Amino acid sequence: MRKILLVKIQGILAEHPDNRNYGVRRMQTALAQRGTHVSIRTVYRTMSEAGLIHRHRRPHGITKADTATQDKENLIKRDFTASAPLKKLLTDITEVQCADGKLYVSPVLDCYNGEIVALEMRDNMKKELCIDTVRQLRQKYGRLEGTILHSDRGCQYTSYAFRRTLVSAGLIQSLSGTAHCYDNARMESFFATLKKEKLYQLPTYRMKREDVKTAVFRYIFGYYNTQRINSFNKDGLPPVALRSSTGLAHHAA
Repeated sequence: MRKILLVKIQGILAEHPDNRNYGVRRMQTALAQRGTHVSIRTVYRTMSEAGLIHRHRRPHGITKADTATQDKENLIKRDFTASAPLKKLLTDITEVQCADGKLYVSPVLDCYNGEIVALEMRDNMKKELCIDTVRQLRQKYGRLEGTILHSDRGCQYTSYAFRRTLVSAGLIQSLSGTAHCYDNARMESFFATLKKEKLYQLPTYRMKREDVKTAVFRYIFGYYNTQRINSFNKDGLPPVALRSSTGLAHHAA
């Protein structure tokens, strides 16, 4: 029984290079999707005996709060769920050390299914990085009237130029409380996944920024959105698969 299960697990890992990052719970979900229903304990023992369980480093956030900015209401209040696509979005910035300097990654995550719906990457974390992320969002989906975009209180997000861009896109701003890291926990969870499953394994500090950009883009749009089991979603469906299965779709302008 254990040998047969190991063969099935190895088959799942072989389906995509990034599946090697699957932990015990995600592997249990993958097995169930393929008709093999076993306990979490059995999966753990099988993977452990085969040396397939890995420990990963934990990343840290980088944006800093602008304490001079007046408090804004936190509209989502740690409720990272949504009933439809493009109704509640999260964003933040993370940095990646490359051989020729730092790369700053600015994605937008849809709370409905965990899909990354916009992505900008630059060699600096000035407000223009965040502004162009929102502009990309509007170019892809049009004016998102009444959609909430939540971020921390980094000075990029509290700048007049960024807020003006939100208004022009129809977006409503929501901000985390000062020093409240859990107020944007789902976005931080995505960054942790990106780093432990892809960036820490390359390693990026030996690569040029442009090569790291390519790796990030391919991981997100070629794997994370379309193939990777997502534990937030029903039956572990990848973000795009969940959206497709419910008959809901993003509509570009």
